[in-house]
Amino acid sequence: MVKKKNLKELLNLNFVDLTNKTYLVGKYDLPYVNCPNVLSPDYLALYSERCNYFKTENTWVCFYIFDKKFDTIDGIYNAIYYNDQAKLKKIKEKLEGVKYAIAPDYSQCGDIPRVENIYRLFKARIVSLWMLFELNIIVIPNVTYANENYFDVMLDGMQNCEVVAFSIKGSVKETSERELLSKAIEYTVDNLKKLKKIIVYSVLINDEKTKGLFEYASNRGIEIVVPNNVLKERNKILSEVDPNGED
Repeated sequence: MVKKKNLKELLNLNFVDLTNKTYLVGKYDLPYVNCPNVLSPDYLALYSERCNYFKTENTWVCFYIFDKKFDTIDGIYNAIYYNDQAKLKKIKEKLEGVKYAIAPDYSQCGDIPRVENIYRLFKARIVSLWMLFELNIIVIPNVTYANENYFDVMLDGMQNCEVVAFSIKGSVKETSERELLSKAIEYTVDNLKKLKKIIVYSVLINDEKTKGLFEYASNRGIEIVVPNNVLKERNKILSEVDPNGED
Protein backbone atom coordinates (compact mmCIF):
# COMPACT_ATOMS: atom_id res chain seq x y z
CA MET A 1 0.00 0.00 0.00
CA VAL A 2 1.28 3.46 -0.89
CA LYS A 3 1.66 5.69 2.16
CA LYS A 4 -0.48 8.82 2.20
CA LYS A 5 2.59 11.11 2.21
CA ASN A 6 4.14 9.29 -0.75
CA LEU A 7 0.83 9.35 -2.62
CA LYS A 8 0.65 13.12 -2.20
CA GLU A 9 4.07 13.45 -3.84
CA LEU A 10 3.27 10.90 -6.55
CA LEU A 11 0.13 12.84 -7.49
CA ASN A 12 1.85 16.27 -7.31
CA LEU A 13 -0.52 17.40 -4.57
CA ASN A 14 2.09 19.08 -2.40
CA PHE A 15 0.04 22.29 -2.33
CA VAL A 16 -2.57 20.65 -0.08
CA ASP A 17 -0.20 21.22 2.85
CA LEU A 18 -1.08 24.90 2.38
CA THR A 19 -4.77 24.63 1.50
CA ASN A 20 -5.32 22.38 4.52
CA LYS A 21 -4.35 25.35 6.71
CA THR A 22 -7.23 27.45 5.43
CA TYR A 23 -10.58 26.74 3.75
CA LEU A 24 -11.91 26.94 0.22
CA VAL A 25 -14.47 29.43 -1.03
CA GLY A 26 -16.78 29.84 -4.00
CA LYS A 27 -17.60 27.95 -7.16
CA TYR A 28 -13.93 27.26 -7.91
CA ASP A 29 -12.76 26.46 -4.37
CA LEU A 30 -10.26 29.29 -4.18
CA PRO A 31 -8.30 29.35 -0.91
CA TYR A 32 -9.43 31.87 1.68
CA VAL A 33 -6.99 34.72 2.34
CA ASN A 34 -7.19 37.65 4.69
CA CYS A 35 -5.38 40.87 5.53
CA PRO A 36 -6.00 43.20 8.48
CA ASN A 37 -5.53 46.95 8.22
CA VAL A 38 -1.77 47.40 8.32
CA LEU A 39 0.69 50.29 8.20
CA SER A 40 0.76 51.73 4.67
CA PRO A 41 3.85 51.25 2.50
CA ASP A 42 5.86 54.20 1.21
CA TYR A 43 7.60 52.20 -1.53
CA LEU A 44 6.76 49.17 -3.67
CA ALA A 45 9.74 47.13 -4.85
CA LEU A 46 9.25 44.73 -7.73
CA TYR A 47 10.08 41.08 -7.06
CA SER A 48 12.86 41.33 -9.64
CA GLU A 49 14.46 44.28 -7.77
CA ARG A 50 16.16 42.60 -4.83
CA CYS A 51 18.29 45.72 -4.38
CA ASN A 52 15.18 47.75 -3.50
CA TYR A 53 13.53 45.37 -1.02
CA PHE A 54 14.68 47.54 1.88
CA LYS A 55 14.84 50.91 0.15
CA THR A 56 12.76 52.46 2.94
CA GLU A 57 11.68 51.37 6.40
CA ASN A 58 8.32 50.34 5.02
CA THR A 59 8.97 48.92 1.57
CA TRP A 60 6.70 46.15 0.32
CA VAL A 61 7.49 43.62 -2.40
CA CYS A 62 5.11 43.30 -5.34
CA PHE A 63 4.87 41.28 -8.56
CA TYR A 64 3.67 43.87 -11.07
CA ILE A 65 5.99 42.61 -13.78
CA PHE A 66 5.64 40.27 -16.73
CA ASP A 67 4.84 36.74 -15.59
CA LYS A 68 8.03 35.48 -17.22
CA LYS A 69 9.97 37.27 -14.46
CA PHE A 70 8.51 35.12 -11.66
CA ASP A 71 6.43 32.34 -13.20
CA THR A 72 9.04 30.33 -15.08
CA ILE A 73 9.73 26.63 -14.83
CA ASP A 74 11.95 27.58 -11.89
CA GLY A 75 9.41 30.04 -10.46
CA ILE A 76 7.80 30.17 -7.04
CA TYR A 77 4.62 28.29 -7.89
CA ASN A 78 6.39 25.38 -9.57
CA ALA A 79 8.81 25.10 -6.66
CA ILE A 80 5.83 24.78 -4.32
CA TYR A 81 3.87 22.50 -6.64
CA TYR A 82 6.75 20.05 -7.09
CA ASN A 83 8.11 20.56 -3.56
CA ASP A 84 11.52 21.46 -4.94
CA GLN A 85 13.36 22.14 -1.70
CA ALA A 86 16.51 23.48 -3.37
CA LYS A 87 14.54 26.10 -5.31
CA LEU A 88 12.36 26.95 -2.32
CA LYS A 89 15.49 27.52 -0.26
CA LYS A 90 16.80 30.03 -2.81
CA ILE A 91 13.47 31.86 -2.86
CA LYS A 92 13.41 31.97 0.92
CA GLU A 93 16.90 33.44 0.91
CA LYS A 94 15.84 36.04 -1.65
CA LEU A 95 12.83 37.10 0.43
CA GLU A 96 14.58 36.93 3.79
CA GLY A 97 13.69 39.94 5.91
CA VAL A 98 10.65 40.95 3.86
CA LYS A 99 7.68 41.70 6.12
CA TYR A 100 4.99 42.66 3.61
CA ALA A 101 4.20 41.66 0.05
CA ILE A 102 1.36 42.03 -2.41
CA ALA A 103 0.07 38.77 -3.83
CA PRO A 104 1.58 37.76 -7.18
CA ASP A 105 -0.12 39.34 -10.16
CA TYR A 106 -0.53 36.41 -12.54
CA SER A 107 -1.82 38.09 -15.68
CA GLN A 108 -5.49 37.78 -16.60
CA CYS A 109 -6.29 37.80 -20.31
CA GLY A 110 -9.65 38.21 -21.99
CA ASP A 111 -8.98 36.02 -25.00
CA ILE A 112 -7.84 32.79 -23.34
CA PRO A 113 -9.87 29.89 -21.86
CA ARG A 114 -11.59 30.79 -18.59
CA VAL A 115 -10.03 27.81 -16.84
CA GLU A 116 -6.54 29.30 -17.34
CA ASN A 117 -7.51 32.63 -15.77
CA ILE A 118 -9.10 30.85 -12.81
CA TYR A 119 -6.00 28.71 -12.42
CA ARG A 120 -3.88 31.84 -12.30
CA LEU A 121 -6.01 33.15 -9.46
CA PHE A 122 -5.45 29.83 -7.70
CA LYS A 123 -1.68 30.06 -8.21
CA ALA A 124 -1.62 33.53 -6.67
CA ARG A 125 -3.47 32.21 -3.61
CA ILE A 126 -1.09 29.26 -3.20
CA VAL A 127 1.99 31.45 -3.37
CA SER A 128 0.40 33.90 -0.95
CA LEU A 129 -0.26 31.13 1.56
CA TRP A 130 3.29 29.84 1.18
CA MET A 131 4.79 33.26 1.87
CA LEU A 132 2.53 33.62 4.89
CA PHE A 133 3.06 30.20 6.46
CA GLU A 134 6.68 29.60 5.46
CA LEU A 135 8.13 33.12 5.69
CA ASN A 136 5.71 34.93 8.01
CA ILE A 137 5.17 37.59 5.35
CA ILE A 138 1.89 39.48 5.56
CA VAL A 139 0.44 39.21 2.06
CA ILE A 140 -2.03 41.77 0.75
CA PRO A 141 -4.52 40.23 -1.72
CA ASN A 142 -4.38 41.63 -5.24
CA VAL A 143 -7.55 42.42 -7.16
CA THR A 144 -7.15 41.33 -10.77
CA TYR A 145 -9.54 40.47 -13.61
CA ALA A 146 -9.64 39.98 -17.36
CA ASN A 147 -13.04 41.63 -17.83
CA GLU A 148 -16.42 41.94 -16.11
CA ASN A 149 -17.07 38.23 -16.59
CA TYR A 150 -14.52 37.57 -13.82
CA PHE A 151 -15.91 39.96 -11.22
CA ASP A 152 -17.99 37.14 -9.73
CA VAL A 153 -14.86 35.15 -8.85
CA MET A 154 -12.04 37.67 -8.36
CA LEU A 155 -12.97 38.36 -4.71
CA ASP A 156 -13.81 34.80 -3.64
CA GLY A 157 -12.15 34.09 -0.31
CA MET A 158 -11.30 37.76 0.29
CA GLN A 159 -14.53 38.73 2.06
CA ASN A 160 -12.87 39.66 5.38
CA CYS A 161 -9.98 41.66 3.91
CA GLU A 162 -9.46 45.16 5.26
CA VAL A 163 -6.71 45.93 2.73
CA VAL A 164 -6.39 44.99 -0.95
CA ALA A 165 -4.16 46.11 -3.81
CA PHE A 166 -4.77 47.24 -7.38
CA SER A 167 -2.34 47.90 -10.21
CA ILE A 168 -3.41 50.53 -12.73
CA LYS A 169 -0.30 50.22 -14.87
CA GLY A 170 -1.52 49.79 -18.45
CA SER A 171 -5.16 50.23 -17.38
CA VAL A 172 -5.84 53.92 -17.87
CA LYS A 173 -4.74 54.89 -21.38
CA GLU A 174 -7.93 53.94 -23.16
CA THR A 175 -11.44 55.00 -22.16
CA SER A 176 -12.59 51.38 -22.14
CA GLU A 177 -9.75 50.46 -19.76
CA ARG A 178 -10.63 53.26 -17.36
CA GLU A 179 -14.29 52.29 -17.45
CA LEU A 180 -13.46 48.65 -16.66
CA LEU A 181 -11.17 49.74 -13.80
CA SER A 182 -13.95 51.95 -12.42
CA LYS A 183 -16.41 49.06 -12.50
CA ALA A 184 -13.88 46.77 -10.78
CA ILE A 185 -13.32 49.33 -8.03
CA GLU A 186 -17.05 49.77 -7.48
CA TYR A 187 -17.60 46.01 -7.38
CA THR A 188 -14.75 45.58 -4.89
CA VAL A 189 -15.96 48.35 -2.59
CA ASP A 190 -19.56 47.16 -2.69
CA ASN A 191 -18.68 43.54 -1.96
CA LEU A 192 -15.82 43.76 0.54
CA LYS A 193 -17.78 45.17 3.47
CA LYS A 194 -14.75 45.37 5.81
CA LEU A 195 -12.47 47.14 3.34
CA LYS A 196 -10.59 50.09 4.83
CA LYS A 197 -7.63 50.65 2.51
CA ILE A 198 -6.56 50.19 -1.12
CA ILE A 199 -2.89 50.13 -2.09
CA VAL A 200 -2.39 51.30 -5.67
CA TYR A 201 0.58 50.49 -7.88
CA SER A 202 0.77 53.39 -10.31
CA VAL A 203 3.52 54.76 -12.53
CA LEU A 204 1.76 58.11 -13.01
CA ILE A 205 3.74 60.97 -11.48
CA ASN A 206 0.57 62.75 -10.35
CA ASP A 207 -0.76 60.92 -7.29
CA GLU A 208 -3.91 63.04 -7.22
CA LYS A 209 -4.71 61.88 -10.73
CA THR A 210 -4.30 58.29 -9.58
CA LYS A 211 -6.43 58.83 -6.50
CA GLY A 212 -9.11 60.44 -8.68
CA LEU A 213 -9.62 57.08 -10.35
CA PHE A 214 -10.56 55.66 -6.94
CA GLU A 215 -13.00 58.41 -6.02
CA TYR A 216 -15.83 55.90 -5.58
CA ALA A 217 -13.81 54.21 -2.83
CA SER A 218 -12.50 57.36 -1.14
CA ASN A 219 -16.01 58.84 -1.03
CA ARG A 220 -16.99 55.84 1.10
CA GLY A 221 -14.21 56.36 3.62
CA ILE A 222 -11.67 53.98 2.14
CA GLU A 223 -8.08 55.20 2.30
CA ILE A 224 -6.23 55.25 -1.05
CA VAL A 225 -2.46 54.83 -0.78
CA VAL A 226 -0.17 55.40 -3.77
CA PRO A 227 3.40 54.42 -2.81
CA ASN A 228 6.47 55.34 -4.78
CA ASN A 229 8.17 52.81 -7.08
CA VAL A 230 11.07 52.67 -9.48
CA LEU A 231 9.03 53.36 -12.64
CA LYS A 232 7.28 56.32 -11.06
CA GLU A 233 10.70 57.70 -10.07
CA ARG A 234 11.89 57.23 -13.64
CA ASN A 235 8.83 59.00 -15.02
CA LYS A 236 9.39 61.93 -12.67
CA ILE A 237 12.92 62.31 -13.98
CA LEU A 238 11.71 62.10 -17.57
CA SER A 239 9.04 64.73 -16.89
CA GLU A 240 11.73 67.11 -15.67
CA VAL A 241 13.67 66.55 -18.87
CA ASP A 242 10.51 66.93 -21.00
CA PRO A 243 7.94 69.01 -19.05
CA ASN A 244 5.49 68.73 -21.96
CA GLY A 245 5.47 64.93 -21.82
CA GLU A 246 2.27 63.15 -20.85
CA ASP A 247 1.72 61.82 -17.34
